[in-house]
Amino acid sequence: MCGIAGVVDRHAATAVELLRTQALAMADALRHRGPDGDGVWCDAPTGIALSHRRLAIIDLSPAGRQPMISANARYVVSYNGEIFNYRELRGELLAAGAHFRGDSDTEVMLEGFARWGIEKTVVRLIGMFAIALWDTATQTLTLVRDRLGIKPLYYADLGGRFLFGSELKSLIAAGGWAPALDEDALASYLRFGYVPAPLSIFRQAAKLSPGCILTLARGKPAVTTRFWDMRSVAMNGLAASRETGPEGDAEAVEALDVLLRDAVRRRMIADVPLGALLSGGIDSSTVVALMQAQSGRPVKTFSIGFREAGFDEAVHARRVAAHLGCDHSELYLDPRQAMDIIPTLADMFDEPFADPSQIPTHLVSRMAREHVTVALSGDGGDELFAGYNRYFWAETLWRRLNYLPQGVRRLGAAAALRLPSQQWNRLFAFIPRGWNPAQGSDRLRKVAELMTAERPDDVYRRLVSQWHEPSTIALVGREADSILHDTAIGADIPGFTERMQFFDSVTYLPDDILTKVDRASMQVGLEARVPLLDHRVVEFAWCQPLHRKIRNGSGKWLLRQVLHRYVPAALVERPKMGFGVPIGSWLRGPLRDWAEDLLDPRQLAGDGFLRPEPIRAAWGEHLAGTRDWQYRLWVVLMFQQWRRQWLT
Repeated sequence: MCGIAGVVDRHAATAVELLRTQALAMADALRHRGPDGDGVWCDAPTGIALSHRRLAIIDLSPAGRQPMISANARYVVSYNGEIFNYRELRGELLAAGAHFRGDSDTEVMLEGFARWGIEKTVVRLIGMFAIALWDTATQTLTLVRDRLGIKPLYYADLGGRFLFGSELKSLIAAGGWAPALDEDALASYLRFGYVPAPLSIFRQAAKLSPGCILTLARGKPAVTTRFWDMRSVAMNGLAASRETGPEGDAEAVEALDVLLRDAVRRRMIADVPLGALLSGGIDSSTVVALMQAQSGRPVKTFSIGFREAGFDEAVHARRVAAHLGCDHSELYLDPRQAMDIIPTLADMFDEPFADPSQIPTHLVSRMAREHVTVALSGDGGDELFAGYNRYFWAETLWRRLNYLPQGVRRLGAAAALRLPSQQWNRLFAFIPRGWNPAQGSDRLRKVAELMTAERPDDVYRRLVSQWHEPSTIALVGREADSILHDTAIGADIPGFTERMQFFDSVTYLPDDILTKVDRASMQVGLEARVPLLDHRVVEFAWCQPLHRKIRNGSGKWLLRQVLHRYVPAALVERPKMGFGVPIGSWLRGPLRDWAEDLLDPRQLAGDGFLRPEPIRAAWGEHLAGTRDWQYRLWVVLMFQQWRRQWLT
């Protein structure tokens, strides 16, 4: 796991020292991703420079350093990630006559490129990777990002120069360009709380999408192709699942157990200390259980907890770890620790990013890094095996709403939304306590907002939106079209629940969950590995019928059956919590002054991006306790914090 960066200067002649200086500056900006060393390779006549920051995981010797040159001297690579089947590939290459100087996965991959070709090698890789490869024979740069988007890769085509790097800050460090806010990306951010790929928050830069290869040949524009496509995987898997009858549950459980064991085993290969992040939920408990089943010593596990009621999962993680015999550590988070982290978030994420669990994710990574260099996590289980609550009830809600004429639904929604929250709260006060839902008025308003949806995908879009209509607070910009606007998806993936899984897998998973885990862990030089997102597991999950994912009103049925082989159901079966943070109460309490400063009307209106009035109204309602606007406000706060650092 490392940080990569580089530049292709298209000018006729570039001084080698200028190239080296740019590449070193780009690498230095990524020092946190690779504290164990750096390297630069330049070729001034062709204007190429590759740089690298190393986090040594496999082959700690100098033979694993990058940038690395192939044995035939044709290819030079700077690469971030891990290839988990490199030993098998190495054996094939040795049998074909290859010679190796060391024992790194980098060298195996590089020799594969030399003997098998680039794409033919990439499709054989099991792992997570962001690759920059220079072909000295054709003077072609190739960038590759892994299938699921586990590892990040940004680029900027500036006309005379082409920059790339693991994080935006490395592109900025190259100098010679003035990043400008992409107003359309801002509008999309206000809806989702993250900037969706391929956009970046800067107009001149972009993200390479998961499963893609970008090729930049000399004298030609960049061309992007796909080597793996989640849409095709979903369609092919659904077609296969329709041929699966009600029998075969036991065989499916056994097959998943075997596959997950292999995925976990491969990710336990390291020449440095290794552990796991454990929440005590289904996903992380499954990963840890399979680690411990294949380990001769107690697995080191790490969890984080909160003292606020309703947010603490540490007690569950502790019980799972005790049952499995793990070497467990935990940290209880308080608002003071959050305050210490908040000023660093804009630098950590480069772009506005508003998932509040970024705070505990970073803190548990920091705790783990004191003991290990690699940690496995359970990310991906919700998307693959239908774990999110919306998978259970959104389709039912849509069917019921669809019985009502559109006009009736709009009238009902307008009436519900017109009544102030205070009045709804007074009405709910007359309902007996046992029947009165928590935050009843907020839930009613959320249902009312869904009533105006014209098709099921509109329901999903609103469920994943923070500001449902960014134009209400954004003074500039128009949301960019995305996969969520593609009406053809309905024909390719007809089932609404499966379509929600697909949407989450190509948007929320790479752009929120995996971005959060990558930045929060790599900030402290911790490599996070995600065995549930082994592409073989992904393809297997899509081949399973929905009744093996959702059963008896609960998701992840198939994954639960695997876990129950190792951990008693009583230790893990409980309502889903997620990695929540009590940010709402913190904003009314210890974080109030910090938030008030960023939400000052003059600060909001400073650059002419946001409308102060609706934001101040939401802030007032949140402070009064009449509405819970924690997530909407966090979106604005994270943008304001980012703007102060990067746009001043």
